[in-house]
Amino acid sequence: MSEFEVYALCYGRRTGYRGEHFLGYGKDSAVPHPTAYYVWLAVSPEHTVLVDAGIRPARARELPGLEYVEPGRLLAGLGAVPDTVVLTHLHYDHCGTVASYPGARFVVQRSEVDYWTGPWAKRIERERWLLDEVALGHLLAGPLDLLDGDAEVVPGLSVHLVGGHTAGMQVVRVETAAGPVVLASDACHFHENLEADRPAPLLHSMTGVYGAFDRVRELAGAGLVVPGHDPEVLARYPPVADRVVRLSASSGS
Repeated sequence: MSEFEVYALCYGRRTGYRGEHFLGYGKDSAVPHPTAYYVWLAVSPEHTVLVDAGIRPARARELPGLEYVEPGRLLAGLGAVPDTVVLTHLHYDHCGTVASYPGARFVVQRSEVDYWTGPWAKRIERERWLLDEVALGHLLAGPLDLLDGDAEVVPGLSVHLVGGHTAGMQVVRVETAAGPVVLASDACHFHENLEADRPAPLLHSMTGVYGAFDRVRELAGAGLVVPGHDPEVLARYPPVADRVVRLSASSGS
């Protein structure tokens, strides 16, 4: 089985409020709470896999207070050219730059595509704004590997359908020399989501969110669960470039 080096690339930062990031009103809901935006890179001798594609520049300009670097610039700085792009889900901040990788294999869950192209997404306005229609159009125009559940994408890297945050939310498990790394993406936005067993407000299924918490813990075992939006990731792992850290099951705390 191939072993990977795994990196978190922070392409954006902004400060929101705790009430935007944790479900349920509390006395601290109006307290400022920073968030970060990532894509992830997994590199083995045989494959270069990009997990998620970040926000499209035009959409980034519409997000107040966002400190943004185009994800492709961070990849170029590492000399990385992905042969595979795994999309954990189709929210605007995870699939926006898919047009930048025309030669890559794109991997997404069929249930995720079915939801966003079906009638319910058009009706449920609280979710519809999270879709980037331009990015979805690019994605649907090209070859697309639609999965129905868990699958090995390449040796040493697998995807696992968990749902919860979206209809077809999937997480990525990567084998490294130090043990498994689970890229939870928005199945777990912050370390605090798992530690306090508390969902984020943007969700498709409440029971699915809690089930996803359990599943990512199970997949990681003694390895790492890496959340999708926690600025703490940049502090927990060793830097390899500006905005880029190397994820290792032996270096997390």
